[in-house]
Formats: sequence, structure tokens, C-alpha cells
Amino acid sequence: MGSKILWTCVSIAVLVTIGLSGTSAQQPPPATPAVQPATPAVQPGTSAPGTVMNTYRAKQVLGSKVFIQGNTGIGTVDDIVFDDAGNMDYLIVSDGTKLVTVPWEAAKFDLAHQSAVVNITPAQYKTIPTYTTTTYPTFYTPTYRTETYKYYGLTPRELRRIERRGTP
Repeated sequence: MGSKILWTCVSIAVLVTIGLSGTSAQQPPPATPAVQPATPAVQPGTSAPGTVMNTYRAKQVLGSKVFIQGNTGIGTVDDIVFDDAGNMDYLIVSDGTKLVTVPWEAAKFDLAHQSAVVNITPAQYKTIPTYTTTTYPTFYTPTYRTETYKYYGLTPRELRRIERRGTP
């Protein structure tokens, strides 16, 4: 009789185990609260709410015609200069004989017409130093950067950061 009770207990234990495992396999996992992704303050493709950020490809920029005030053509984009962080810093504009450095921020592109406008007068443009392919400037010396940006009424980004912090 003892072995019969033992077999009955084992059988019940097996059935309970099978029953429980079958039940737990059929039950859905506990519900986890639905996590809504955070809505970004700026949607992809925009730089601020309501404004569209343009994307540029080198082949769209290179060869673009560059104009200044009065619809005066000054040449085409011959080269692009990037800083160490990979930011597009300068356009090199060629008129076929001389080169001019134009800060990226100074040019407003119309990619559909592969052109750019720089908001300076022809008189201002005549004061900007030019160079040739054999006499490239040192783009990142502080003096060159500051002077070049001033021709276009701009301040280099590293100086803007200093000005925002209130440091002279």
C-alpha cells in the first residue's frame, strides 16, 4: 500500500507540474505599460520648430554660380573647406584666374538653380583679398579667420561662443 500511495503522489505531482506549465505557457506574459517614444522637440529635417533644415551634398554645391548684390556674378564654387570637426567652413570661389574665400554662413544657396547669393556689395567684394592655387592662405590662423569673416559681416563660430560666455 505504501508504494501505491507513493505512485499516486508522484502521479499527482507530475500532473500538477504539467498542468501548471501548460497553464503558464498559455497565459500571456504580464502586461508591460506601453511606453510612448518621447516626441522630439525638433522633427528630423528641421532645425527648429517650424523651420526646415536644408541638407547639402558636395556635388550640389561644387560648380554652383556665386552672386553678390546687384546680381553680379563673382565665379563658381571651386572647393569646400571643412574644419577638424567636419563642419563645412568655407567655400572657395573661383572666377577662373583668382580664388576668394567665402565663409559658409555667408552664402545662401538655391540648389534648384545651383547658385548661391552672398549679401555684400560689389565695392565690398573688391576689398576682399584673393589668391591663386599656388598661394593658398592658412585658413585656420585666428587673424585670417577673423578678417575673412569681417569682410562678410560675420563672426567666426569660435568667437561667437566666447562672446556668448561674456569673455572678452
